[in-house]
Amino acid sequence: MNNIDRSPLATSCALALVIGALGLGLSVSTNAQVTIVKPGAPGEATQTLSAEEAVAIAESSYSPADVTFMQDMIPHHHQATQMAELVKDRTNNPALVDLADRINGTQADEIAFMQGWLAERGEGVPKPSNHQAMHMHHDMAGMASPEQMAALAEAEGTDFDRMFLTLMIRHHDGAITMVEDLMDQPGSAYDPVLYEFTNDISNDQAVEIERMNGMLVGLSEDPRSGLAPGVFDAEQAISNLELVASLRKPAGFFDPANPAERGARALDEDDSMADERDESAADEEERETTIEDDAGNLRHPMLSFANTDMAFRDDVLVAGNYHGFNVYKLQDDGSPDLMASIVCPGGQGDVSIVGDLLFMSAQENRGRLDCGLEGVTEDVSEDRFRGLRIFDISELTRPRQVGAVQTCRGSHTHSVVAGPDKDGIITVYNSGTSSVREEEELEGCIGDVPGDERTALFRIDVIEVPVDNPAAAKIVDSPRVFADPESGVAAGLWRGGDHGEGTQDTSRTDQCHDITVFPEANIAAGACSGNGIIFDITDPAKPTRIDVVTDKGFAYWHSATFNNDGTKVLFTDEWGGGSRARCRAWDPLTWGADAIYDIVDGKLEFGSYFKMPAPQLESENCVAHNGSIIPVPGRDIFVQAWYQGGISLIDFTDSKNPVEIGYFDRGPYFEDEIITGGFWSVYWYDGFIYGTEIVRGLDVFDLVASEYLSEHEIAAAKLADHGALFNPQQQYRVSWPAAPTVALAYLDQLDRDEGLSADMQNALREALDRADAMLVAGDSDRSFARELRKMAKTVASTTVPDAHAGRIDGLAATLDGIADRLATKRVASASNDS
Repeated sequence: MNNIDRSPLATSCALALVIGALGLGLSVSTNAQVTIVKPGAPGEATQTLSAEEAVAIAESSYSPADVTFMQDMIPHHHQATQMAELVKDRTNNPALVDLADRINGTQADEIAFMQGWLAERGEGVPKPSNHQAMHMHHDMAGMASPEQMAALAEAEGTDFDRMFLTLMIRHHDGAITMVEDLMDQPGSAYDPVLYEFTNDISNDQAVEIERMNGMLVGLSEDPRSGLAPGVFDAEQAISNLELVASLRKPAGFFDPANPAERGARALDEDDSMADERDESAADEEERETTIEDDAGNLRHPMLSFANTDMAFRDDVLVAGNYHGFNVYKLQDDGSPDLMASIVCPGGQGDVSIVGDLLFMSAQENRGRLDCGLEGVTEDVSEDRFRGLRIFDISELTRPRQVGAVQTCRGSHTHSVVAGPDKDGIITVYNSGTSSVREEEELEGCIGDVPGDERTALFRIDVIEVPVDNPAAAKIVDSPRVFADPESGVAAGLWRGGDHGEGTQDTSRTDQCHDITVFPEANIAAGACSGNGIIFDITDPAKPTRIDVVTDKGFAYWHSATFNNDGTKVLFTDEWGGGSRARCRAWDPLTWGADAIYDIVDGKLEFGSYFKMPAPQLESENCVAHNGSIIPVPGRDIFVQAWYQGGISLIDFTDSKNPVEIGYFDRGPYFEDEIITGGFWSVYWYDGFIYGTEIVRGLDVFDLVASEYLSEHEIAAAKLADHGALFNPQQQYRVSWPAAPTVALAYLDQLDRDEGLSADMQNALREALDRADAMLVAGDSDRSFARELRKMAKTVASTTVPDAHAGRIDGLAATLDGIADRLATKRVASASNDS
């Protein structure tokens, strides 16, 4: 209401104005009190309100949501003290005892504060031991259930420590969630005291979660947990792999003054002691802010020199980089020798090879058409390049850029789909994930304009490249692969948001990150931000959607890989975008993980999840990224990159029960600082595993025989024919020669799972040893060949569980193939393919 001056002078002036107004024939209204009413719901009576009641909603010092928050937080805090009270009698872990004492003290003080805050405002003050409130809210706010509390009370020693830390981390995280929910309410925490209190809860509990995660990692028995940090001298853990070679980035592809691309603090000109205080704070045992918050407060350089994806052809490895690419020649032992470094900044740098052409994705605004180092600063520039670069690599040490296809959203990844066909055309799918560029810069680029169906969103690009004239490469179509089939609306799939309480907030499906093609089966798998998709690519220029799935645990569908026969797809979820710690002890094992699907009658059927199981520190960015199939006959084995989580070997032959069978990991770069690093990609090629490490360089691994993988299986994988070519997002079915080693690999699998009788196993192994000796000597024996064919028929007719059917077929076919070889006179060879 307006303040009204009631002085005599003011009154007489007002009266004069009224008289004057009446003289002019004007009406005047007054602020006389009238009845104030509030209608009820439909059908309910109207109520009369006093002026005080009418303005109650305008009370802005606190809101009903504030009251509810404080009332709920009291029993929430009380449960934390109950858990802490259990510690002293159940563990002798001094760090845990100190933690419990701290929780008891801080939570008790905060309970007293909340009780006083409510009482001062005449609001209800719940008892801390309000078990009804605790029971009502334990599911949504990190509260432990009565059953969990009972189990905790029964536990002792290390079991108690793990359970306590796990429950308390969830409990603290629940408190942070309650604060976030409060802040989502209009007008909440307007009270400065309450606002400061909620901020303290969020910050203090986040720091304590980080501390507890470190303690929980320390309790893990996995050798990968808690490795010592170091940029180039970090501690390592390895299982069932051998590190063959490790190469640092070549000169020109890192900043000597900042090889790890660390962040820097903003300079405070008024604070001459800032540097000294930063150093002393780093030495303090207890942090006041989380590692993640600290990273968010730093200024970071662009990922100017980040290693990215790889492609292989014959004995050549090309490693992409945000700064360009490096060409290596592979030696017989798998070690790469650097041949050339090609500088062409533009970000991303994912590469593929077709013959003497190399394709490279570029997406950042700084990229220049001429590969210039000076970048582009103008909003609109004819010099800017965002799209697919094409290089002639016929002279590997001096590649030439021979084509460049500009695209509206740049090129984050690309997939070589087909070709060269009879007309010499290569078909490539382009996936851009960045913002739509200005139409002034590239005609036809329309952004997210409501109602404008010309938008560059909700599409992929189909590019055709003439081998004889790469400069003529162009986009021939941009199909709306996400459109609703009935209405034709472009945004026909996941619209973004979460899937309900406790689920992931998932990106809108207006792009594909990766599209992996399997030309032999005319299918492709799209990891498309909010959805996993199967496409029919019978006509490569016109992909059509066959099936689509969503996942409540996926935040961003990142990549897809088929198994060797195209009957399964392994999708990855890049939760957190690859730059955040997502393998902490308390992170869900179904988030930032792999999801394995069987393809049944053209439909995706969910099998299971797999996530790297070793808990990692807050200073390690960790989430699923790029990997490939390892061609062991009879099994589905995958090698997976987890950024700073290292790499995993995964057996997903049983889609519902994937098993980790090997790993490699290094400690974080820094103990108390997180940077984007770790393995970008790990791929099997020609008998070895190659990994691009974002900061450190390039690693090469060999498989080591173990209870999970026999020497014969490893040798058979090294015999696989992959066509002397590997491109990310392009898969071909590999094949194996009819060699005794391959047959023995099948036998090892059948023996491991008791799929054949011991007598049959022994007879087959003796026959294969004899066949191997004959093949090495170049001998032939038609009689023995007939014997092997009989064995093949016997094997083929053997009744085994469905899980072994493929192995039985593979073994029988290999025996037949060996028989064919022995029936033909051969010349002895120094090379033994067995």
